[in-house]
Formats: sequence, structure tokens, C-alpha cells
Amino acid sequence: MSNAGLAPLNTTTIVVFGLFMILTLSITLWAMRRTRTKEDFFVAGRSVTAGQNGLALAGDFMGAATLLGVVGLVSLRGFDGLIYAVGGLVGWPILVMLIAEPMRRIGRFTLADVVSARLEQRPIRLAISITTLLLVPCYLIAQLIGAGGLIRLIFGLDDNTAIVTVGVIMVVYVLFGGMIATTWVQIIKAVLLLMAGACLAVLVLTRYGFDPIGPFREASARYGDAILAPGAMISSPWEGLSLAMGLMFGLIGLPHVVMRFFTVPDARAARNSVFYATIWIGLFLLVTFVLGYGCLAIVGREAVAKADPSGNMATLILASEIGGPIMLGFVGAVTFATILALVAGLTLSASASVAHDLWNGVICRGSASERGQIAVARVTVLILCAVAVTLAITLRQQNVIFLTGLTFAIAASANFPALVLALFWRGLTTAGAAISILFGAVATLVLIYGSPSIQVDVLKSPQDVWFPLRNPGLVSIPASFLVAIIVSWCQRARETVPTRAGPHAADLVERDGSPA
Repeated sequence: MSNAGLAPLNTTTIVVFGLFMILTLSITLWAMRRTRTKEDFFVAGRSVTAGQNGLALAGDFMGAATLLGVVGLVSLRGFDGLIYAVGGLVGWPILVMLIAEPMRRIGRFTLADVVSARLEQRPIRLAISITTLLLVPCYLIAQLIGAGGLIRLIFGLDDNTAIVTVGVIMVVYVLFGGMIATTWVQIIKAVLLLMAGACLAVLVLTRYGFDPIGPFREASARYGDAILAPGAMISSPWEGLSLAMGLMFGLIGLPHVVMRFFTVPDARAARNSVFYATIWIGLFLLVTFVLGYGCLAIVGREAVAKADPSGNMATLILASEIGGPIMLGFVGAVTFATILALVAGLTLSASASVAHDLWNGVICRGSASERGQIAVARVTVLILCAVAVTLAITLRQQNVIFLTGLTFAIAASANFPALVLALFWRGLTTAGAAISILFGAVATLVLIYGSPSIQVDVLKSPQDVWFPLRNPGLVSIPASFLVAIIVSWCQRARETVPTRAGPHAADLVERDGSPA
């Protein structure tokens, strides 16, 4: 493999990255002048069109974990790496058919607005704030780790410096531009990422006379037919089903994805934005198929593992091999832009949850001023950035797509069941929702700790594995639904039993204020 494109301080990268930074910082200054109210800061004044929001949603999905992690996993493990890409996309039609429109009609700023719409506000907001503060740092860590490897490979800086740099730029975007700046940065990043992926795919196919089967055929000839079949990572059908459930339902429970549905003016625009996002994401995933096997065929598994044992740099090594320094510079700059845009959206969702749900809804009981909530949100951004940067430096040897899978598992088990039941089951009670959310988060963390993902891959203690599945979704998601239903039934049964001095059961009203 040619190493010319791997030299530090690639000129093309610096130029493209500099142009991106100038453009996005200009957008941030423009957005700062338009960000006057809490609605402007958190949901861009609900002025984003369906087409714009579709690109921004696609940008949320198409992060560094997708471009770097999926291609890296395919390069190291073959077919199973594609499951991480496809699994998340399956959740989008569910969003279209089931929850996009009702979420937009009910919610104002956050996931907690939707779940607590007809329940007691404070317990629900507290529970979802806790899960959000678990989810967002995990996802942020995955993105920051990708940034560290990227900058090490292209700019010649060490991982720690790169991670801190991304953290600082992220703070600037969110503190000053809010959701308006974050949305436009996501749109620009999505367009650039689609262009970069398409250019790489064309260059790969050029080597095979534009035969779409060419990369797969050569990878199979080089590493055997097993590279085209599942089994390298997914050891059983149960493991595959559990992973798919975590990815599919976790996407719907991610706070920064839910927030996107509140930036559009109405429910119809929310539905249409998911339709547009699905088209862009589907096209991008087709590109990752070609790039993953193209990297196996052209670069080789050994070269990918030598550059980075986790495989995160496979896309960039492929860009250097087939396009030289210019393509490496362009893809590297676009990937870095991708990380900056996504971490800004993630950070904003966490700050909104703390300011709107925890500070205003729980601590101040709805009496906090808009200025106070924005101030709390900005302090949250600073604290979250410091925590995420510290953890990313500590865990930088982990594959970014693996960390993303863990994030999706928590979202699927903690947030998704409560969200679906709140929208479609009037029997859900406050206690049922809150306990289900907390149970789902704790159960996921406990099961992940006892799984091979932690005991074998991280702690190197295979003898301590007591939960066989690497992703706990198959167990934790149904368990969370069951907990919500059982607790709600028990609460309703207790509240509708007439006491000696009390009224008839038919005259009772639930304590949370909704009709019995």
C-alpha cells in the first residue's frame, strides 16, 4: 500500500478542513444573532423544512461510527460488520408509520415532553434525564475516539490533542449557535459525506470495470468464501436478533434524534423528513457495502489491522490507496467535519434535557425563566464536554461502532418501551413509565457488564462471563415493556380498590390527573 497519502499535515486536508471551519463558524455567528429564545436555542424556532430536517437526520445517522467503524469492521470481520449499518436503518420505517407524527403533535423540546404528556411530569423528566446523561456521553465518546485516530493519521497530532480539539470546537458550536447552527452544520456535513462516499465508491469500482460484484469476488478469493457469510461476530441467531433489536429500537430512543422532530413546523413535516432521511441513509449504506469489501480486496485485512487494531482507519487507508493524498485529504476533512457536527447535536440534546427537564421541570417545578434555562444548558455543555473528552482519552482503543452499539442498547431498553407505551397505551401510569425507564437502563448496563463485550474484549476475563449475548436487547427490551405493564396494572388496581371511607371505584381519578 502506498504511504504517500498518510503523511502528516496533508495540504488538501488542511485546506478543505479550513474552508469547512470558516463556513460553519460563519453559520454559528449568523445563528447566534437569531437565537433569542429557548425555542430558538433548542429547536431552531421550529423553522426547519422537511427536506432540511431530512438531511440533518441523515447527518445524525451518518456519523464517524458509520463511515469509519462499519468499513473497519467489514475489513476485519467480513459480512457481520454490515449488520451494524443495516440494523439502525430498519428503525426508520417504524418512525414513519408509528411515532413521528404523534411525537411532533405532543412534544415541545425533548423526549420527556412526549412520555410525560398525560402523566406526572417530575418523575418522568427525572428518569429520562438520567438515561440521557448515560446515553449521550457514550455516543460522544465513540465520535471523539474516531476523531483521535483520524487526526493522528492525517495531521500528525497525538490522539489526546485531537480529542481535546474536537471538544473545544463542539463547545463553540453549541454555546453560541444552538440548534440553528447545529442543524445547518449537519446539513452541510451530510452533503459532504455523501459526496465523499460516492467518490470513494466510484474509485473502487473503477478498478473492476464498474462491476459491482468485483470487490466482493476479489475479497472472497483473497480470504475465502467465509468473508461473505455471517458468523465472524454473530455466533448464533439469538445473537443476531438481539443486536438487530438493539440497533432498530435504539435509534428511536436516542434523544438527539427525537429532538429533530420538534424543529419542523408540524406533524406532516416530521413524517416527510423521515422519508427524506431514509433515502439519503439508504444510499449511504450502499456505499459502505462497497467500501468495506473494497478495502478488503484492495488494501487487505493485515494493513488495516497494522494501522489501527480496531479498524477505525480503514476508510482513510482505502482513500489513500485509491485516490492518493488529494482523496485522503478530502475524505479526512469530511470525516472530521462529520464528527464535529454530530457531537454538537448530541451535546445539545443533553443540555436540553438537563435545562428543560431536570432544571425547569424537576428542580424549579416549571417556574425557571428562559434565560435561566439557556444558562443551565450552556453550563451543561461545558461539563459534558470535559467528561466526554476525559473518557474518550481513556477508552480510545475501542472500535467506535462497538461503542455506538452499546449506546443503542441503552436507548432501546430504557427509552423506547416508555415512548411507545406513552403514545399508544392509555393504561400506562407514571410509576410504570418511570420504573421501566430506570429498569431498562440498569438492566442493560448490568447485562453488558456480564457479557463477552466487557468480560472478554475489555477485561480479558472469559471465565467471568455470565450473560452469553454481546447485545442484551433480546432480554432487556421485552423486560422493560413487561415492567412498565406490570407496574401500571398494579398501580391502577391499587387505586381503583374502594376503601371503607372512600368513593366508589367508578368515581376515582388517577393521581396523575388522567381519567381512570
